[in-house]
Formats: sequence, C-alpha cells, structure tokens
Amino acid sequence: MVDGEPKHEAEELPEAEPGADGEAPADEAAPGIEADGEEAGEEALDPLAEQAARIAELEAEAQTLRDERLRALAEVENMRRRSERERREASRYGAAALARDLLGVADNLRRALASGGGDGLLEGVEMVERELGAAFARHHIARIEAEGERFDHNRHQAMFEMETADAEPGTVVQVVQDGYLLHDRLLRPAMVGVAKAPAAEEEVAPAEDEATDTEDPV
Repeated sequence: MVDGEPKHEAEELPEAEPGADGEAPADEAAPGIEADGEEAGEEALDPLAEQAARIAELEAEAQTLRDERLRALAEVENMRRRSERERREASRYGAAALARDLLGVADNLRRALASGGGDGLLEGVEMVERELGAAFARHHIARIEAEGERFDHNRHQAMFEMETADAEPGTVVQVVQDGYLLHDRLLRPAMVGVAKAPAAEEEVAPAEDEATDTEDPV
C-alpha cells in the first residue's frame, strides 16, 4: 500500500435477493417445510379421531338399546306373572260372591229342617226357594222357561218324544229338569219331553170278494 492513498472501507455485501421464481433462500425455506409436515400429520390424525368418536357413539347407542331391551323383557315377565296370579285367584275365588249369598239359603234350609215338619217345614222350604232365586238373580243366573216353547237344541235336551194332539209337533210338553243360563251362556240345558204328531190310524181297506166264477160243466 502506498502512503498517502485513501483507505477504502470494507464494502458491505448486498442482501440475498429472492430467486427469479420468488422462492426464499434455502435457510429461510426450511421452517415452511416443517409447518407443512405438521399440518399433514394433523390431517392424518383427524380421520382416526373421528372414527374413534363414532365408535364410542355407536357403543353408547348399543348399550342404551340393550338396557331398553332388558327393561322391556322384565316388564313383560312381570306382566305374565301378574296375569298368572290373577288367573289363579279368579279360578279359586271367583265364586266367592255367589257362595256368600248361598250362605243365607243354607241357613234357612237348616231352620226349615229344624222346625220338625208340618206347616213350618213347608214354609221354610218355600223361603229357601225364594232366597235362592233372589241369589241367582243377583248373579244373573236365570232359569230357562221351556214348557210350551219350541224345542231349541241350544237350550234344550230332548229326553223323549210324546205323541199328542194337544200341542204342535216339536213343542216342549214336559220339563224333566230345569236348565239355567249365566248371562247369555248356557250353564245346563233343560231336559224336556217333546211333542210329536200321533201316528195316523191305519186304514184297513175292505177285502174284496174274490170272484168265484164257476164254469158250467160241459
């Protein structure tokens, strides 16, 4: 260096400019690549998280349905047991009301028998019959009025046929045993005798005289 010449200060290097395509230098582009990788990882994890949430939701729904099914089965079983118990009680105690009414009939019959006979016995038996009829009426038990009615196989049971001109054929002329109805259901048919037309008298035709033609001897 020659004395007296001005000293040149160190020139500053120009900052690196972006490339022609606008890309940043290599040392500045690296963070962007890392960011893209993280986003790609998050996108890959999101479907798995959604599937796990969906599976958990379906399992919860399945558990709810199982619980509801078990409750429904329990209710059906309880209803079946209750119905069975009510059926047994109805079968065992269904006649309790009728039996309670018949207790009075039994009491009156016992009093009639204790009367020792005579008019007291007859009066007591008549009282028993009246009270029994009242008990039947309270429980909708009705006697079948059969005599004089047309024979009905739904209510009557024919025991015999009777030839008579006093009643139309097929009419009930005698009741052997009364029948009864409970509401509109047959408890017991009435045993009856049924009229039939009398047999027609056989008309005997007059015997025709046989011709006894005699031929004159030749």
